[in-house]
Amino acid sequence: MTCEDARPMVHASVDGELDLTANLELEAHLRGCVACAGERSNILALRAAVSNSAPYYQAPVQLERRVRAAMRNARPVSGGDRFWFRYRGWVGAAAALLLVAIGVKGVLPLRLPLSDVTAREVVNDHLRSLTENHLTDVPSSNQHTVKPWFDGKLNFTPAVADLGSQGFPLIGGRLDYLDGRPVAALVYRRRQHVINLFILPAPNANNTLPISAVRAGYNLVHWTTAGTSYWAVSNLNDSELTNFAQLFSALLPQP
Repeated sequence: MTCEDARPMVHASVDGELDLTANLELEAHLRGCVACAGERSNILALRAAVSNSAPYYQAPVQLERRVRAAMRNARPVSGGDRFWFRYRGWVGAAAALLLVAIGVKGVLPLRLPLSDVTAREVVNDHLRSLTENHLTDVPSSNQHTVKPWFDGKLNFTPAVADLGSQGFPLIGGRLDYLDGRPVAALVYRRRQHVINLFILPAPNANNTLPISAVRAGYNLVHWTTAGTSYWAVSNLNDSELTNFAQLFSALLPQP
């Protein structure tokens, strides 16, 4: 299966519309394609963000009455007219919803907060790496093995820190997909807990200290330094994950 074949199927897969055979073929492709897997993660993150963040409002009584009246007065059709009736009906409904959204100021957000969407995508990528047993492309505890492995695979060079003596051994790295682009994912371990650290360029972002958050039951720590964004995610407790972020950040070249 090529990416051209897979991409139209990603939306159908997320909506549960693929049969078993097609879904298995798509899953096989996603395991080997960072770009298509990232597109699915983006869709899942966007859907979760809309579901959890978008406000819901009860339709005005007048609108309900108008819709019910229109349905009572609708002309029944048969044969070749049926498809056109359904098509016009759905277009009309979509247009009505759009007009309601535009007419009621602030009902729907025009843009979701980027950091929140990214946070949900980080959790999705973390879960996928665990459930698909694809933690590393380069399994190694040696930072001098992991860092050069990314050369030529990304248009930036991620920092790789050895935190084994502090209780956070490096176990490898891999390519992943986040925020619409390929990124570096470093994998660390704390006892039985896996930590994914996603690294991506953020040339216009201000430097920030590590900030913790919780998404879908997983702890995250995010910070930015020297034009690079870092996202750590794990089921490790918040204090230890924050400690990991602080230790890693302390070893980075200071801006």
